[in-house]
Amino acid sequence: QLQASGGGSVQAGGSLRLSCAASGRTFGSYAMGWFRQAPGKEREFVAAVNWSGGTTRYADSVKGRFTISRDNAKNTVSLQMNSLKPEDTAVYHCAARRGSVPSPYIYHFDYWGQGTLVTVSS
Repeated sequence: QLQASGGGSVQAGGSLRLSCAASGRTFGSYAMGWFRQAPGKEREFVAAVNWSGGTTRYADSVKGRFTISRDNAKNTVSLQMNSLKPEDTAVYHCAARRGSVPSPYIYHFDYWGQGTLVTVSS
């Protein structure tokens, strides 16, 4: 029901834009989030946005570089990633939670999509 896309390989300092398309249900009243999992590491929070797009929350490691946004008319959420670093290399997953508040906690999210791989080389 959630499909992430837009991953790829980029050099450090570059940019990528990830998209997450929802199908099968409307997520307009749901908070949405992005999480990532690097090889050998646990999944971690990246960014989240409330149902309207008016409230966002970011991990300290991406604050000022990444921007989360959503288009409820298109049932999509995006993650603009600028100034990418090698440590941003991971599989990025989008997720949706029934609550409207953007949460950084994995267990708050009810729906998960397949991830998209982002590789940043130095």
